[in-house]
Amino acid sequence: MGLFDKIFKSEESENKEEASRTPWVDLNSISQLDELEKISEDKTVAILKHSTRCGVSKMVLRMFESDYDLDENEPVQLYFLDLISYRDISNEIADRFKVRHESPQLIVLKNREVVHHSSHQGISASKLKELV
Repeated sequence: MGLFDKIFKSEESENKEEASRTPWVDLNSISQLDELEKISEDKTVAILKHSTRCGVSKMVLRMFESDYDLDENEPVQLYFLDLISYRDISNEIADRFKVRHESPQLIVLKNREVVHHSSHQGISASKLKELV
């Protein structure tokens, strides 16, 4: 990749590179909420709500991904929600889990219950690691 490619690479290619390093599952249907609740009975489930229009959200996402170092065998499942594209899912998460909507936001579930939620600079991969 040339110097100009590094400087001017598209946000889309940048997002694909970041996503490949962190084992995100795209959250793009309300029916997945039932699935992730069930998964939370056996694994820690984390949902990251991200606004593609917000610079702070982008910064938090980059920091989380650069700090994420859990082994792939750890009992954790990560879900990524683009809340601009899927606002209905974001609203359902707030209603279902009784957590006020914020962006960016990390919500962690165990045994179908919210055990942690944070927003903005309070979001950290190290906190998630403590909860696993």
